[in-house]
Amino acid sequence: MKKRIPNRLNKYDYSQPGYYFVTVCVRNKVNYFGEIKNRQMVLNEYGAVAAVYWQKISDYYCSVKLDEWAIMPNHIHGIIVLSGTEHCSVPTTKKSVSLSQIVKSFKDVTVKHIRSEFSDICFAWQRSFYDHIIRDESSLSRMREYIANNPAQWDLDIENTRIVRVKA
Repeated sequence: MKKRIPNRLNKYDYSQPGYYFVTVCVRNKVNYFGEIKNRQMVLNEYGAVAAVYWQKISDYYCSVKLDEWAIMPNHIHGIIVLSGTEHCSVPTTKKSVSLSQIVKSFKDVTVKHIRSEFSDICFAWQRSFYDHIIRDESSLSRMREYIANNPAQWDLDIENTRIVRVKA
């Protein structure tokens, strides 16, 4: 059994305010969310569900805002902005929400909806997710551009399972 390597930066507090680039992939990189046509993403009904719940992240967490994001055939890229303490319904209670909690909630709700709505017991997300802490305006600008251009670059994307790669 392979030893699992932690994905997150050691000793970094992922609930602190900041900009975070994330990529969340479908298990086995199956193209569940639609397809790229004329360099544009065309969502199917699964992709539409993912889009709805991604956009609702800010509704569920008032300290979280969404920046640039894109749904691809088998993954989602997005920039999640944490602004600090999450205000609960009880005025004196405050708590921080972490990036992992946000992504886990998103994954859970999309799986439940897709499996119940479409009777698809096979749909699942890949374990964990990729993240990058955005530390400056230059990095933020590059990430926004990458996300915006991702559908047009699908033929070159490493997540595109239709590409046959030859190792040298």
